[in-house]
Amino acid sequence: MGRLHLVKTNFTAGEIGRRLLGRGDLKAYDNGALALRNLFIDPTGGVTRRSGLAFTGLARGDGRLVAFERNTEQTYLLVFTAGWIDVLQGGARLASVAAPWTLDQLAQITWTQSADTLLVCHPDVSPRKLTRGADGGWTLAEWAYTVENEALRLPFHRFGDPAVTVTPSDTSGAITVTASAAVFDPRHDGTRIRIKDRQLLVTGVVSATQINATVKETLADTQATTDWEEQAFSSLRGWPVSAAFHQDRLVIGGSRDLPNRLWLSRSARIWNFDLGQGLDDEAIEFGILSDQVNAVRAVFSGRHLQVFTSGAEYMVTGDPLTPQSMQVNRQTRIGSPLDRSIPPRDVEGATLFVPRNRREIREFLYTDTEAAYQSNDLALLARHLVVNPRDQDYDQNRRLLFVAMEDGALGALTAYRAEDVTAWTRLETDGAVRSVAAVGDDVYTLVDRAGVWTIERFDDALNLDAAITAARAEPAAVWGGLAHLEGRRVAVIADGVVRNPATVQAGTITLAPPAARVEIGLPYTHRVEPLPANLLGQATGADLVRLVAVTFRLEETAALRVDLGRGLQDLPLHRLGPQPAGGVPPPVSGDRRLRALGWRYDIDVPLWRIEQDAPLPFTLLSVTMELKVND
Repeated sequence: MGRLHLVKTNFTAGEIGRRLLGRGDLKAYDNGALALRNLFIDPTGGVTRRSGLAFTGLARGDGRLVAFERNTEQTYLLVFTAGWIDVLQGGARLASVAAPWTLDQLAQITWTQSADTLLVCHPDVSPRKLTRGADGGWTLAEWAYTVENEALRLPFHRFGDPAVTVTPSDTSGAITVTASAAVFDPRHDGTRIRIKDRQLLVTGVVSATQINATVKETLADTQATTDWEEQAFSSLRGWPVSAAFHQDRLVIGGSRDLPNRLWLSRSARIWNFDLGQGLDDEAIEFGILSDQVNAVRAVFSGRHLQVFTSGAEYMVTGDPLTPQSMQVNRQTRIGSPLDRSIPPRDVEGATLFVPRNRREIREFLYTDTEAAYQSNDLALLARHLVVNPRDQDYDQNRRLLFVAMEDGALGALTAYRAEDVTAWTRLETDGAVRSVAAVGDDVYTLVDRAGVWTIERFDDALNLDAAITAARAEPAAVWGGLAHLEGRRVAVIADGVVRNPATVQAGTITLAPPAARVEIGLPYTHRVEPLPANLLGQATGADLVRLVAVTFRLEETAALRVDLGRGLQDLPLHRLGPQPAGGVPPPVSGDRRLRALGWRYDIDVPLWRIEQDAPLPFTLLSVTMELKVND
C-alpha cells in the first residue's frame, strides 16, 4: 500500500473525450478534465463559472447576429431575421430596415464591412450594402458599380457554347441582336451584354435567339461574331457568394453559376471591375482550376488573401496584388460546408474555420519554416463537444472563440498559442443558442427560449441567464421587466442573498421580504469533473484507490458544492466568527482541504466532482489530491 500526492495545477487542455482515458502518457491528460460545463477557462489555467447572460431585448425570430463596428466608440449589433435587419446599440433599437432574405436564405448569407458600409451576399439574391449615413440613418441598397460614359464597370463572362455568334442590327441607338442558337432567356431583360468589349443594355427578350437592346458604347461593326459576353451576376446566372476587402480592392469570391471564380476590383476603386489592359492597378479575374470543382465559400483577408472552397484552402500571393504578380496556390484539402456559411475568424494571426464535415474547428496558420499554411485540428481532444457548428465569433478580451452548435449549446475554445493553450468547454442554458456575435467588448447571443426569441449579452457581473438587474432607493416587494420569462420559474438574488425561486406572473415577481437590489433570471449549473487519477508510472497495477483528502485552491469563490463519493454536499467556505454587516459573507480566496472516506474499486472513475447551480461566483485554480493505493 502506498500514498501518493497528485497536483493538478491547471485545466489548459479543457474538457477531453472519453477515448483519451487510456492515454495517461499525454500532457493533455494531466491538464484536462472529463467535464467542464458552464465554465470559462482562463489562459493561465484556472476555471471560472461562466458569465451570466443579461437580457438585452426581444428578436423577431430565428436569424443571425452581425457585428458592425464603425470605430471603438460606435459599435452596433445587427439582427438579421426573415425580411428585416434591426440595428441595436447598447440594448436600444435604433432602426429597422426591410431586407430581401428569407429565413432559409439567412443560412447562406456572407458579409464584410468597410467604414460605414456592410456588404451582404447570397447566391440567389442580388447583393446589398447596408450603410450608416452621416445623420445616423440606415439604408439598404443594391450594389452600384462604377459608371463611365454609360458603361457599367461590373464583371462580365461568356456562358454557354463559345461557337455561338451574335449579330447586331446597327452600331448605335435601339437595335436588335440575333444569336445563331437559343441562348437568351427572359431573365436577360434589364441586364447588360458586351460585343467586342462594347456594352449594350437589354431592353426586351423577343425570343431565345433575339433581344432588343440599347447601345451604350458604339459598336465596332454589325458583323456576326463569337466575341460577346454577358454580365457575370444576374437573376439568371446567380449572384456573388462572398466578398472581402484586401489591399484596397474589393474581392468577390464565387457566384452561383461561376462557383470557382474570383474577381478583384481596381485598386482603390472598389466598384470598378474593368479589366482594362492588365495594368498594375486594374481589375483582376481568374478561375481556381484543380482536379475538382472547388466552389468558393469564403474569402478572407489575412496575411495573404485566403480562399476557402468546398474542397480545399488556397493562398493568393502578390505584394502588391497585380494582374502580373498574383499567384494562387492550394495549401490544404479540408473544405468548407456547402449547406451553411460560417464566417472564418482571425485568432492571433491564425484563421479559424469550420470544415466541411462540421465536426472540427480548423486553424489555418502560416508557418515560416515551410512557407505554407497548415490546417490544424483544434477539436481533436474534444470531438464530442464540436457537433455541427452553425455560427462562431471570437472574443478578444476573454481569448474565447464562441461556437454555436446545432443542438443549442455553445462551445467555448480558449486559444492562447504562446502558452500552447487549446481548451474546450461546453456552455449550456435553458434554451438553444442559435447565433453569436462579438461587438466591441461585448458578446451577444440569439437564444430560443421555448419560442421566445431573446438577444442576450454575456455580463461578468451576472450569474443568471436572460437576467435583469434593478435597484431602487427604498426596498420594494414587486419587481417587473420580466415579460420575456412569463410563466417561468426564476432564480433571485436580492441584496446579495440567494432567495427562494419565484414564478413570473404578468411580467413581475413578488419578494418577501422586500429588497433594494435584485438580479432575476434563469439558473444554470456549472460542473467540474476530473479525469480518473493518472497512476501511470506511480502505481501501475493498482486495483484499489482511496481519496484521503483533496485541497481546492479557490479565488473569489462564494459557494462550493462537492461530491467526494457520498453525494453532493454544500461546504462552508467561511470560518466561524462575526459576519459582516448585512449577513452576506464576501467571496473567499485560498485553500480548502477536505477529507474523504472509502475505497474505490473502479480506479477509472473520477474521485471527486464539483457541481452547483447556486448563482454565486466560483473560481478554481488548482487541485491537490492525497491518495492511497492497494496494488
